[in-house]
Amino acid sequence: MNMIRKNTDLWDPFETLSALQEEMNRAFNRSLTHHDGWSKTAYPNIEVKEETDQYVLHADLPGMRKEDFGIAVEGNRLTLKGERKQEKESKEKGYYYSERIYGSFQRLLEFPSEIQADKIKASYKEGVLEILLPKAESAKPKQINVEVK
Repeated sequence: MNMIRKNTDLWDPFETLSALQEEMNRAFNRSLTHHDGWSKTAYPNIEVKEETDQYVLHADLPGMRKEDFGIAVEGNRLTLKGERKQEKESKEKGYYYSERIYGSFQRLLEFPSEIQADKIKASYKEGVLEILLPKAESAKPKQINVEVK
């Protein structure tokens, strides 16, 4: 009977991948937290719905004025950027806890097809930005008629 001894000096690719994954998790966790340790989510929160002829994007921008943010489109990319400013600082009262995020933000969204930039419509009501992004003609589904012979 042959005995096979496991050599612990051999390189284990799974151990290396596991260590790499742990290091990447630590790096991402550091980049997603504020200096005070509270976790931070992407801001603003958005929702995108695809329809036949267009994409509909909703972004939550509570307490902002339309002058506080801007929209740019190039090809199939939309950039939403702005700044949420703190109204005033109260020196006499301190905060116990706050999840509000203040400061500049930028969201870049890439759509599967090109957008008709000249036909985009945007509206802002009650803290919600709605952007209608018409698809380019080449991206819209085409109906093909079949001839019967």
